[in-house]
Amino acid sequence: MTMKTPPPSTAPTPPSALALRTSPIAGVTLALFLGAGLLSCGWLVASGKLELMPDKHLSNGQVLHGEITHRIAKELAKAPLPSEAADLERASSWLLLGDTGPRVRPGCTQWLFLSDELKLDRHAADNAQAKADAVIALQRSLQQRGIRLLVSVVPDKSRIAASELCGLTRPTASQARIQQWVQKLQAAGVATLDLTASLQPLGASAFLRTDTHWSEAGAQAAAQAIAEQVKGMGLSATPSKTFDTRQEPLAPRPGDLVRLAGIDWLPVALQPPQEQVAPTVITERAEAVSDAGDNLDDLFGDDNLPNVALIGTSFSRNSSFVGFLQRALSAPVGNFAKDGGEFSGAAKAYFDSPAFRQTPPQLVIWEIPERDLQTPYAGDVQLPPRP
Repeated sequence: MTMKTPPPSTAPTPPSALALRTSPIAGVTLALFLGAGLLSCGWLVASGKLELMPDKHLSNGQVLHGEITHRIAKELAKAPLPSEAADLERASSWLLLGDTGPRVRPGCTQWLFLSDELKLDRHAADNAQAKADAVIALQRSLQQRGIRLLVSVVPDKSRIAASELCGLTRPTASQARIQQWVQKLQAAGVATLDLTASLQPLGASAFLRTDTHWSEAGAQAAAQAIAEQVKGMGLSATPSKTFDTRQEPLAPRPGDLVRLAGIDWLPVALQPPQEQVAPTVITERAEAVSDAGDNLDDLFGDDNLPNVALIGTSFSRNSSFVGFLQRALSAPVGNFAKDGGEFSGAAKAYFDSPAFRQTPPQLVIWEIPERDLQTPYAGDVQLPPRP
C-alpha cells in the first residue's frame, strides 16, 4: 500500500504571533518604554537625589532578607516615569478589580487591614525572644537609675476587629503571640500591660475602618487602662494638672491604609469612603498664679516638668491618645513617640537625646504594637553612659 505524504499544515497563525512577526510596533513600543525608564532613572542618579544605602545600621538578618536591594528598588521608583506608571497601575487595579496592592488587604465592606498583621516572619520566635531580651535588659538598666518602666502592647486591628475580616484570615500561630511575649516580660519582673482586654469589649469600633490606628474610643480605653496600671504600681504622675475637653465638628479623616494602597491621590469619590470623625481636643487648664515667686521657681525648674515619658509609635500620636492619657493621669506627659518608629525607633531616639540625659523621668511608658513583636530586631536599644 502506498503511503501519501500529508499536506503541509494549514493551521492559522495566532494573531498575536502574526502581529509580532509582521509589525515592529510592539517591539519598538517596549524598547521606547524601557529606554524612557532608563533615562528617567539615570536622571534621578545624576540629580544626586538617590540614596541607595540606608543611613541606619543593618543587621546580618536584614542584609540576608534583601534590605539593600529593597532600598535600591524603592529609590529607583522615585524616578518620574516609574512613579507615574506605578500610580496608574495602582489606580487601574483598584478601580477595575478592587485590588489594594501588597501592603493592604480589603476585609468586609469599607474595611481595610495592614497585610503585615496577617503574615508571620520565618524567624518570628527568635525575633520575639531578641526583643523580649532587649526590653528586660533596658528595664534593669533603668531600674539601676531609679527609673520605672511600663510596657503596653497594642493588639492588632485584625485581632480586635476580627468581625470585619470577612475572607481574610490571621495565622493560627499569631493568636497567642501577645500573651506569650507579655508572660516572658512579666516573668522577668517587667511591668507589662496587654491592652487586648481593654479594647476587646469595643470590638471593631476600637479601630478606624481605613486606618491602621485605633479610634478615639480605642485610644481612650487604652489610656484609661494604662493610667490605672500606673496607679497600681504606686506611682503618681506629676505635676498635678486639670484638663479641659472639647469636641470639634465632624470632619473627614483620611486613612493611612488608603495611602499605603497607593490610591490616596485619586479624587475622594473614587477612594474608599472616608470616615467622619469629631476630634477630641484636650488641653491643660490655665491656673491662676497665687505666688509669683514660688510659681516662677517651679516654672523654670524641674518641678514643673512631667515625670512620665511616653515612647512608642504612631499609635501614641493618633486619635487624641496622649490627651486621654494626660487627663486620666491628671498630669502632663512628655510624648517622645515617633511615626514609623516601629519597635525601637522612638526608644533609641529618646535615650540618645538631651531630654533623657538632662531631665530623666521617673517612669517610661513604652507603647509597642503587636505586629512589631516578631519582626527583625536591629539591636539598637540601650541607655547612654552615666555622666
